[in-house]
Amino acid sequence: MHGRLKVKTSEEQAEAKRLEREQKLKLYQSATQAVFQKRQAGELDESVLELTSQILGANPDFATLWNCRREVFEQLETQKSPEELAALVKAELGFLESCLRVNPKSYGTWHHRCWLLGRLPEPNWARELELCARFLEVDERNFHCWDYRRFVAAQAAVPPAEELAFTDSLITRNFSNYSSWHYRSCLLPQLHPQPDSGPQGRLPEDVLLKELELVQNAFFTDPNDQSAWFYHRWLLGRADPQDALHCLHVSRDEACLTVSFSRPLLVGSSTETLLLMVDESPLIVEWRTPDGRNRPSHVWLCDLPTASLNDQLPQHTFRVIWTAGDAQKECVLLKGRQEGWCRDSATDEQLFRCELSVEKSTVLQSELKSCKELQELEPENKWCLLTIILLMRALDPLLYEKETLQYFQTLKAVDPMRAAYLDDLRSKFLLENSVLKMEYADVRVLHLAHKVLQANDNAIESLDGITNLPRLQELLLCNNRLQQPAALQPLASCPRLVLLNLEGNPLCEEGDVSEHLAELLPSVSSILT
Repeated sequence: MHGRLKVKTSEEQAEAKRLEREQKLKLYQSATQAVFQKRQAGELDESVLELTSQILGANPDFATLWNCRREVFEQLETQKSPEELAALVKAELGFLESCLRVNPKSYGTWHHRCWLLGRLPEPNWARELELCARFLEVDERNFHCWDYRRFVAAQAAVPPAEELAFTDSLITRNFSNYSSWHYRSCLLPQLHPQPDSGPQGRLPEDVLLKELELVQNAFFTDPNDQSAWFYHRWLLGRADPQDALHCLHVSRDEACLTVSFSRPLLVGSSTETLLLMVDESPLIVEWRTPDGRNRPSHVWLCDLPTASLNDQLPQHTFRVIWTAGDAQKECVLLKGRQEGWCRDSATDEQLFRCELSVEKSTVLQSELKSCKELQELEPENKWCLLTIILLMRALDPLLYEKETLQYFQTLKAVDPMRAAYLDDLRSKFLLENSVLKMEYADVRVLHLAHKVLQANDNAIESLDGITNLPRLQELLLCNNRLQQPAALQPLASCPRLVLLNLEGNPLCEEGDVSEHLAELLPSVSSILT
């Protein structure tokens, strides 16, 4: 009828959109082809800027085209006057802002802006900081923008105190701002450097208490937000420990030397080397990890020739020198003794309480009290429960052992999806506590009964890596996914294995599986299927 707009049907609308997309695609492809042709011909002029802007304006993640624009600017720098070049740069900065509005997380756009400003004699860094603030108002977790802000702050020599104040404003507006909390952890050590503590060292107590008050306000306001809890862990954390060679063990029975380190290392790489000295003479050996895979590991071992274990001499001295870590340790194997070992002078706090610092026990006690108060208000808050466990661990693992186990039980009920992780953490703590009890009793026998992590219910399909474990006697693999007896072949290298429980695995359904396993593992006296 007259005077009324004709409403398109859905089929007409779909066809119109299809034709529009086809037209855009043709323009996109033709512009891209034209750019590559000009680049190949060496025609790097302003027309290339115009062509690439048509494409990048719609798709800022076309990295090759940003490279083309940089090549053009490098060419124009030799051809244009300073005034003309300044006008081009101003237009480029405006174009970059329009691209960021299309995609605020475009790697290529942020990188190109860094490159462009790095070539200017006097960039307007204050304007760049304002740009960052605007984009962070839209998305406070845009890590591309945060990276760019750190670049700008470094180039403009912005005092860390000003940047810290900027994080204050964002956190006050929204506690759930992980990027701002993280930035504080980078700024505070710069503002309050501590001697011999490294870039992630401890903070002065007055600063620490002020930060703890801020973060407590955050997790008492929103206990379920993980940002503040992660920052709380960092505040109570410690600097990375120095490289150390923790323990050296020599066994005559197994003709083996074992050494443990403070961090995983890859022996034989360009940066990590071990030198074994026996009675002041170097001994060439092949180092390996316990699982035989020779990946980065805390523990490395090597086989010893019988000559180095000759019991005719009064004693033997074994010394391991770790060059990358600038550490070494010496072990004396006395005549008539079957084994010798030595450990460093690290305390149990340094070895087993590395999650949180023990420098300020009064601070930890205060935080433990606050977290318990919060837990009474929020009994099912998993972050609070885990923090309580770690605080008690840092204060006194043996004194709080019983209470810690109770909190583990509560935490597993609250967070069943992470039950396996919590079981592993609980087992780790119990093992460490057993070592501490052994040390305090000054004995050399370690009982781990009922404290070893079992491998039941882990969806295991392969036993690759379970090799060369000379003291393994019992292995429980119930309710896994082992399909064929051949998957158990690695266990043949474990000479003391006597008990193997395979109940609940698919391979147990085979009729003759017992015969196959007996033939494969003749030394295992008890195999339960």
